[in-house]
Amino acid sequence: MSLTTVLLRPGEADRIVAGHLWIYEGAILRLTGPANDGDLVQIKDHRQRLLGIGFYNSKSKIRVRVIDSERTDIDVLFFEERLRSALAVRQRHMPTASSFRVVNAESDLLTGLILDKYEDVFVMQISSLGMEKRKHHIVEAIKRVFSPRAIVERSESSFRKFEGMEESNGVIHGTIEGPVGIKLNGLKFDVDIAGGHKTGLYLDQQVNYQKVANLVRKGDTVLDCFSFLGGFSLHAARAGAKNVVGVDQSADATGFAAANAKANKLDSQCTFETANAFDWLKARTHTGPHEKLIPQFDVVVLDPPSFTRTRSAVEGAMRGYKEIHVRGLKLLKPGGVLATFCCSHHVGTQLFLDSVLSAAFDQRKLLRRVDIYAQSPDHPVLPSMPETEYLKGFAFELMR
Repeated sequence: MSLTTVLLRPGEADRIVAGHLWIYEGAILRLTGPANDGDLVQIKDHRQRLLGIGFYNSKSKIRVRVIDSERTDIDVLFFEERLRSALAVRQRHMPTASSFRVVNAESDLLTGLILDKYEDVFVMQISSLGMEKRKHHIVEAIKRVFSPRAIVERSESSFRKFEGMEESNGVIHGTIEGPVGIKLNGLKFDVDIAGGHKTGLYLDQQVNYQKVANLVRKGDTVLDCFSFLGGFSLHAARAGAKNVVGVDQSADATGFAAANAKANKLDSQCTFETANAFDWLKARTHTGPHEKLIPQFDVVVLDPPSFTRTRSAVEGAMRGYKEIHVRGLKLLKPGGVLATFCCSHHVGTQLFLDSVLSAAFDQRKLLRRVDIYAQSPDHPVLPSMPETEYLKGFAFELMR
């Protein structure tokens, strides 16, 4: 096959050789010929040494997305092999899971493609033009590898506009009617594939749901802020919590969470409230003059959506994290556990930890760290590409 060559500037090749898969405009010396947006191009350093092949897009800040280190045909067989390789990783690290992320974009060497498995229904997100132009190959490969009941596209990502693409949503294979029933760690959940957040559920917390539940003692009272479909709530209730309060601003989410609790016969232990979590925390930690707040909870879980998607908004995000940590600690009984999470790539682990320690200092609280959390193994991380790591979390015991 004849491919236009993208030549990199001196010094720019090392990052690609090390395993980073994005090539920005400023790294490019020149193109040896014309290239249409979405075309496959070959990548060479300034000395004409082959670095790989990738998808070109002049409209994107990421001019080339590397797809392979060798010249190869990007056809159905290529995607089938990549899918089988990605599936093997999940089967090795999450052998009992039946719902999980099959493809995590760059982490599985399929830049711009996300594929989530909800039992026999698959949800696909495409955020790069190169993948968009090969969607028919991807769909056919999914059919060959998984024989799915349905394939749904949820390509709503804001990244698509940076690639010059419109949103694309809908069932593209098979049929689904209503919510899809799945199992996470043995618990039943109904998931709104068509209208829920992301692809329907936050699968990246699947392992952490159980890890946090392992810290719950029989008879505990638990607060689950930003509870969504009740992942942490239901796991805590199954672990023996006598009273779990879930708070989320989405009435649809709390409705699903309540139904999920009932389906698992945990509804007598779980209550879900529709409210802005910040407002809810503020109202429950307000005290009048000479009034002392009595902590109510043995476990507090804080799992908010990302407070920032850009570096410029990090400062404001950190104020938000500190506020929920301050108020969460006020509601936590001595000896209790605070489990807190951040899903923003732009907020580093140390910065997030600092927000907890700053809140503890202001409240004159002493914390002992008891666990560290990351995204589940079906959301693998490429250390050579920091953008693939975003979820971090901690559990602390309140000593005093």
